[in-house]
Parts: sequence; structure tokens; C-alpha cells
Amino acid sequence: MSNPRLTRRTLLGSTLALAVPLPKQGPGGGPGGSGGEVPALWREFTRTPFTHPQIPYIGRAGARRHPRRPLVLDVRRYGAVADGTTDSAPAINRAIAAAGRAGGGTVLIPPGTFRIDDVIRVGHSGVVLRGAGSDRTKLYATRNLTELIGVYGSRYGGDKSSWSWAGGLIWLAPTARWDSLVAAIRAKAWPFEGWTGNRRDEWRQLTTVEPARQGAWTVAVADAAQLKPGEMVLLRLADDTGHTLLEHMAGGGPGPEAYYWDDKTKLLSYVPYEWPVRIAHVHGRKVTLERPLPLDIRPEWNPQFTTHVEELAGSGVEGLTLEAVETPQQPHLLDKGYNGVVLQCAYDCWVDDVTVRHVDNGFGLVAASACTLRGTTVAGRGSHHPYFCREGSHDNLVEDFTIEERTVPAPANTQLHGINVEGLSSYNVWSRGDMRMGTFDSHRGLPFANVRTDITVNNDGRHGGDANAGPLFGARFTHWNIRVTNGRAGLMKIDQLAPYSATVGLNTVTEFDQVDVPDFTGDLHARLELYGTTGVVRPRNLYEAQREL
Repeated sequence: MSNPRLTRRTLLGSTLALAVPLPKQGPGGGPGGSGGEVPALWREFTRTPFTHPQIPYIGRAGARRHPRRPLVLDVRRYGAVADGTTDSAPAINRAIAAAGRAGGGTVLIPPGTFRIDDVIRVGHSGVVLRGAGSDRTKLYATRNLTELIGVYGSRYGGDKSSWSWAGGLIWLAPTARWDSLVAAIRAKAWPFEGWTGNRRDEWRQLTTVEPARQGAWTVAVADAAQLKPGEMVLLRLADDTGHTLLEHMAGGGPGPEAYYWDDKTKLLSYVPYEWPVRIAHVHGRKVTLERPLPLDIRPEWNPQFTTHVEELAGSGVEGLTLEAVETPQQPHLLDKGYNGVVLQCAYDCWVDDVTVRHVDNGFGLVAASACTLRGTTVAGRGSHHPYFCREGSHDNLVEDFTIEERTVPAPANTQLHGINVEGLSSYNVWSRGDMRMGTFDSHRGLPFANVRTDITVNNDGRHGGDANAGPLFGARFTHWNIRVTNGRAGLMKIDQLAPYSATVGLNTVTEFDQVDVPDFTGDLHARLELYGTTGVVRPRNLYEAQREL
């Protein structure tokens, strides 16, 4: 979908080419224009793009372009009717299943309003669900996930509904994985939701990995016999008793070393860290990856490449609106599951030109990696999580997104977050956003190396996260060219909150309403540049500039 194919030689050679002075930047951040200011941080980054201490390399975030399968199926052939009253979910799902059995294809939903009384499930790779445009094709959802699947409690106890942060009425996930999740929910055996199954035990070791540094593209392994170019593996890193892996994710040094990790039970349940990646080349015991390493690899973390549940790849949803029947927003953490579109155990998948309306939660990335959400909008009566990114989601891109102002006042005891990231999720990008409500919700769980860039936000949401989920921020969070229309500092200006972070090109903000305190003591090694400016920083968009490297 998003990134051009770059060779490793081009990427590695960029550190030499970028040592020369940068050209002047135009109004859009590209070369050839005039005006704006290039911060010292950008010049530093271009010299060490894969290992900069404050700014992560996110130039490969998002899905690749995939050739479309020639098969095209119209849902009307399977019984769907655009009358707004006939339940068309069975027909749409039959068409999707037929495309899956054929090895992939495009399922067309023509203009009109199609009522759906069930979940729309994309469970096979290479299947694209395509409407005629978000302003022409509407799916009208009448039921919620509690009604359709059942009550979904939290694996951490209490009376919370996990539909407050999981599942969608359009749900992209491998069929076997979706079946196992639904079976566990109905059995009230509340599951883990990621790449290694409901109990995180559905994996086997392929090989151990030798020590390497963050930013490396090639690693040495003990035995490459089971590794093949084009296949996906999990890099699995376990923590040790001293929690040095978590300290490393937080940037290391006295602050993370002094932090008390042992009672952060929810955070500790998130490790081992699991990072999906495709293999580009294998030469002897040397393995080249399609993305650089997100972290150091050290022997004490038992580094290994492992198997995983089968991924969903090359699938997408395009050109439609999902509108739920309008009901009042539920009290905080008791959502019934009028949720939008979720990608789960998905790699190289996408959502393009999709609007969700009157939903509890909008767009979700759950153990999803290398996916792109482009041209998406959350609208209607107001949402709990307009966007959520959790359960170890990595290398995703959310661009050209909109969170509209709610159409009705928020009921009592509800909560609005915004663009959420949590649960050791890393190297995700939110780019070119129009947030008319919400906030940059780092939801604890030590997310790290994430970027928000070129976004306008009315900062009126609140962050969430249990105290036992640990810190709000790990290292290498970057906020670049952010325009806060109501002047509230919380979670926007992060130089006093996030370790080894960068806040660049932010207008003047002040602390009021929610005032956050840092999780780590001492020098955070955070950077602040071009503070008190609006639209001055060049390049304007950090993700696009990294791609152009």
C-alpha cells in the first residue's frame, strides 16, 4: 500500500549521502522551496537514522503494495440487498468466503445502504472488501458484539468489558485465530489476543539469534535451515529478573534502573516482546530483515526467531461507511461492542477511505503489524477509543485521519481517549490528522518509539491505563509539527514526561485539566525544539521526510 520498495544498499548508503547540507524545504516539507526552520534534531537524525537516541526510524511503517487478484465478486450475487432493511451480513460473508476459497479477490459492495445483523469477517489473505466510496456505500449495523458473540470479561479481573478495547463489527483476522478467540470468549476463558494464541503457547523455536544492535538490518542465527526469504517470523525477546529489557525499552540509565517494575503485573504479562517481520534474504547464517531491529538483541533476553499463528496478509477494506444504530455511549469500560473496523494478527493489510459512525470504538490495531489506515474518519455520537493500537502492534501507519466533534453531549461517567497506543506497541505512526476532540493517549503498558506528526488537535481527551500497566512512555516518542488549538499541554509537550523523546514544532501550551507526572526520575534526556511555533518546522511531516531518505 504505502511504501516504495527500497533496497538495503540504498537505505544503508543514505547515512553517507545525508551528511551533505540539506536543501531548503518547501511549504509541504519537500525540497526545492523556501521558508521554515530545520531543527538540529533533523540534521542529527539524517546522520544516524537507525540509531538516533530520541527519534525512531519509521520510514518503513505501513503496508506494502500488493497486486490485486483478478477475481471480482458482487455481493448482490450472493443475496445482499441495498434496501436498508434486509440483513445482508450472511450474503456479504458468503462472498468474502468464496473469495477466500479462490485464493483471494475483491468483494464489491455497490452504492446503497446494506443492513448487517452480524460481524463482517475477512479471514483469508488477499481478500479486499470494497465499497463504492465512504459517501456512497453504507453498512448499517444493528447489533453489538455482546449480543453477537457474548460477554467478554477482562483477563485481568474485575467487571470491565473487553469490548471496550477489542473486536470490530468489521473484523480482519485469520479465520483460525478468529474462531479460537470466539470459542474462548464464549467459554469465558478470557484470552490473550496476539500472535501466539490464547495462552501464548502456540509457537516453537526456529533458531536462536546472536547479539546485535538496534537498527541493524542483518543478524546472525545459530541455524538458518528453517528460515526462508519472504516468510514471516517472530523475533521473541524475554525479560530477565532485573528487568533489563524493560529498562532498555525506556532508554536505559539511572531513571529506568531506579523504577520499581516488580509490581507492574499487567505490564509484566506483556513480555516476551514479540515483533513480526518478514525475511528479505538468507545467506549462510546471516539473515536480512525487511525492517531494522527495533531493539538491541542481548543473550540475557533469550533472543529467538519463532513460529506464530498464521497471519492475515494482503487484505483490506475500502470505500464504505460503517454506521451503528445510534445508542447512548456506555459508562467507561462497559462498552457493549458497537465497534468499527479491527485488524488482528494482520500483516501488510489496510483500511482506506472508511468512515465509522456512532461506534463505541472506531479503528483498532490488535497484534497488527505493517498495516496502513488511510483516509479514515470517526464520526457521530462520540467514542471511547476513536483509534486503539495495542497487544504488541508495530510498524503501522495511520494517515489522513479525522476524529469529528461528537454530535451529542457526552453522557455522565463516559470517557474519551483519542489516538491510543499501549502494550509494548512500537514504531507506529499517526500522520496528517484532524482531531477535533481527543488526545494523544499513551495508555501505559510502556509503548515506545512511536511518532505523531503533522496533526491538529483540540486536546480535550484523557489518557487511560491501569497503574499496574507501568509507564506511559518508553524511549523515542516523537511529536513533530503538532498544532494544539485549545492550548492544553497534557500529552502534547512531552519533554518533561517521556524519556529520550523529542517534541519539535509545537505551539505554546499550558498545563490545565489533566496534569501528568513523569514515571522516571532524573534527567529524561528529552529534547525540545522550535517550541512556541506553528507550521515553522521543516520538514513538516517526519514520516514523509524519512520515506524520502
